[in-house]
Amino acid sequence: MNRISRRMLSGGLVAGLSLLAVDANAQARSGAWTRNAAEGEWHMPGRDYSLQRFSPLARINTTNVAGLKASWTFSTGTLRGHEGNPLVIGNVMYVHTSFPNIVYALDLSKEGAPQIWKYVPQQSPDAIPIACCDLVNRGTAYHPSGKIYINALQGDLIALDAKTGKELWKVRHPERSGTQVEAITYKDGATITVAPIVIKDVVITGISGGEFGVRGRVSAFDANTGKHLWTGYSTGPDSEVLISGDANSNYPSHKGKDLGVSTWQGDEWKKGGGTTWGWYSYDPELNLFYYNTGNPGSWNPDQRPGDNKWSMTMFARNPENGQVKWAYQMTPHDEWDYDGVNESILFEKGGQKLLAHFDRNGIAYTVDRTNGKVIVGRAYGPINWAKADIDLTTGLPVRDARYGTTSKKNTEGICPAAIGFKDQQPAAYSPITGHFYVPANHICMDYEGVEVKYTRGQPYVGAIVRMFPGPGGHRGRFFAWDPMAGKVVWDNPENLAAYGGALTTAGGLVFYGTMEGWLKALDQRTGKLLWKFKTPSGIIGNPMTYTQAGKQYVAVLSGIGGWAGIGVAAGIGAEDPTAGLGALGAFGDAGQFSTQGGVLTVFSL
Repeated sequence: MNRISRRMLSGGLVAGLSLLAVDANAQARSGAWTRNAAEGEWHMPGRDYSLQRFSPLARINTTNVAGLKASWTFSTGTLRGHEGNPLVIGNVMYVHTSFPNIVYALDLSKEGAPQIWKYVPQQSPDAIPIACCDLVNRGTAYHPSGKIYINALQGDLIALDAKTGKELWKVRHPERSGTQVEAITYKDGATITVAPIVIKDVVITGISGGEFGVRGRVSAFDANTGKHLWTGYSTGPDSEVLISGDANSNYPSHKGKDLGVSTWQGDEWKKGGGTTWGWYSYDPELNLFYYNTGNPGSWNPDQRPGDNKWSMTMFARNPENGQVKWAYQMTPHDEWDYDGVNESILFEKGGQKLLAHFDRNGIAYTVDRTNGKVIVGRAYGPINWAKADIDLTTGLPVRDARYGTTSKKNTEGICPAAIGFKDQQPAAYSPITGHFYVPANHICMDYEGVEVKYTRGQPYVGAIVRMFPGPGGHRGRFFAWDPMAGKVVWDNPENLAAYGGALTTAGGLVFYGTMEGWLKALDQRTGKLLWKFKTPSGIIGNPMTYTQAGKQYVAVLSGIGGWAGIGVAAGIGAEDPTAGLGALGAFGDAGQFSTQGGVLTVFSL
């Protein structure tokens, strides 16, 4: 580099980047929902309540990211899939693992980040076969009083002392059965993989188990004592779903009493799925928290005629009493396992309070988060089960009957597959560009319903699925999305699914990981690859960034697994393409690209 170039880099260009960072900081703090995270720290799964996964840090940027190097690593000691990301509070990093859901506290103020404490929940190994799609955990939560919360697979919400790792209390979700209230357990088919959310002095968490006929719900507990505060069900009468009046006055199909019962045949709602294992966001100005519910049970649609409310639904609830402000069902009478739990990301445009949601069904929704009215509903991939645009008048998808499913035949060539064009891997938003950055799958399928009988605690799936690569032959993609125009801005294909989350920064970068184990940094505006690093295992975790002693770091968990990587994580052979609930048909060769292993890798300049 010549002297003039050095002068430009150290002078005008750096000044320009500083202005960019200042502007990004101002935009990032334009709403109260983004003000709850210290600039150089990471206090919750999405960094702040918005789930934007945007950091105002800009020391690592488009001009210097090529010099990023591995700074230190940490082995988690477990081998199954590693989703989620660490938290950083002050000088301490909190790292979680797959089953048995260990929590580590690491001292970032010392070289190599030595361990401060380690907590291992006491769990029954009998919970292992109850988990649907790998033994993952999506992260911890933090309360300013000095508590860390972790969900254990077998069904426990656990509070720990953040300084010592001492267990403070442990509780389980209650379940209503007539006038009786009992705690759920893995023996009932219910597990927990979701990261809880802390709002004021309330901890809210959900459950998994839609493939075991579990009735989905979220429950709230006192953050200090663990006392149960309320439970809001996904199905059932309004009194248990906590709906008062119409669920959504914008759409006729959402008006009426007890739709969580009347849109099901008989008592199918009692084993109706709608589980809540995705990500949670919160708007302090509206005092509403947002989450989505999963697929109805069983996967065989012939066994449950009707819209099957409120599975496949966005909910906005008051966090203190659970009352529903509004609900919006994305895929009524789901016939494809388009599990709707993907995150709702809060943002603003033109003074409107909005949220964006990239559903497994292949449609991206831009929604007025004050009232649940859909503003944009357009496909972000080559879907064929419905038209590319939803009907904005009715709020309903316009289906193509040729790709409906039944137990009477095998429906072939459905796009997307049950794993969706995006699964749990969270997207990120940049206030610099106004675009979303979406790690995605690119998978289609054949699907045949199968009659299945319900037995408590036993699998209740009811379908045979075979997945395969989507149009063009690739199995993943990473793209930028304009939420108001409803269109792709730029698009990069991936051989395997981009099954890890995204991170945007004020340095103009977007980071994401691949199942092969590459952590990549792209230019937000163009999608150009600026840097990549091969981590020890496939990445299904979410990159995050923080500062320590004035230096910026980027960290990511690697450890292949989840639904897409279940073949490698659980050692399932690729001989049967329907194994792993169909995932082996698409990802049976994932073991050629990655091996097991949970490792945290931390990078710096």
